Amino acid sequence: MVFEFLQPLSDIEITGGLTVLSLLFGGIIMGVGILVARTIRLLFSKYYAPKLPQDSAKNFGKLIYFGIIILSFLVFTSTTGVDFSGLLVAGGIFGIIIGFATQSVVSNLISGIFLMIEKPVKQGDKIEIPGTDVSGTLLDISTFSVRVKKFDGTILRVPNESFFTSNIRSLSSTPVRRSEGIIGIAYREDIDGAISVLKKAIRSSMPFVLTLPEPDFRIKELADSSVNIEILVWHPRDDWDQVGPKLLKVAKNALDAAGIEIPFPQRVIWKAKE
Repeated sequence: MVFEFLQPLSDIEITGGLTVLSLLFGGIIMGVGILVARTIRLLFSKYYAPKLPQDSAKNFGKLIYFGIIILSFLVFTSTTGVDFSGLLVAGGIFGIIIGFATQSVVSNLISGIFLMIEKPVKQGDKIEIPGTDVSGTLLDISTFSVRVKKFDGTILRVPNESFFTSNIRSLSSTPVRRSEGIIGIAYREDIDGAISVLKKAIRSSMPFVLTLPEPDFRIKELADSSVNIEILVWHPRDDWDQVGPKLLKVAKNALDAAGIEIPFPQRVIWKAKE
């Protein structure tokens, strides 16, 4: 009678040279990798994330976690001896098709990484992209897009690629800002007298305007119906709503009170003698 003995687990081949022991060893590697990924993400969130902007910390945490998982998977495949050559050939053709379809996704991902590294603006900044309707408060920079809360209260989502390649104007990066306005006076009025009236009105009615740098007044244009005076004032960054929208109102009221004419568009027509 012939007795057949059971093979050791290490010699049992499942498929393609993959044994139970190698599969078990690979599973241990994946388990350890997940544990290490969670631990490092936890340490990063506790010690380093508070030093970064909230959106950058969140995205870097994701990159660290999934990067370790992918690395663990690569170690798993190398130790188990799984042959992916057949899959790579088929996947290469399929990858080309997917690559064209996901080109914008990859561009947004890469742009998001560069935005988090370069940090041209940070969460909470008031920004504007000239030539577009993108203006408001930056809420966050995520993996594929940027969210901006516009000044009218609506939320605007901007793809990272468009945001990264645009000219971004930061309205919060400096402690002071300049507001300007243009007001016209009649040609017969005294320019220096009008400027003196405007200076006094701004000094008395607009306490948020800085004295240094002091307000500046320039002759912007000799227009068809008026001499246009440009008013330039500096103020703290956060007091724009106390200065910018009210500047022309204060200027007009001051000129009206001083009896200085602000002309409306008019034309003088000369009739030729026949």
